[in-house]
Amino acid sequence: MDAFTAGLLQRIRATESDLTRARETGDDFLADVEQGELDDLHRLAAEHGVEVGAQSVEAGVSAG
Repeated sequence: MDAFTAGLLQRIRATESDLTRARETGDDFLADVEQGELDDLHRLAAEHGVEVGAQSVEAGVSAG
């Protein structure tokens, strides 16, 4: 895996974690910000052919 892909997947995992935390604490504004960031990261991944689905979910489960 190249550095771009690894970095992008790491950012997605971190943003997913931040989004979950924002939702759990009831911070609707932060949740909206994190969701927007996550949408942008997923778009960027798709534009560059980076598979996100299973890797991101697996990483989120093991990191959580």
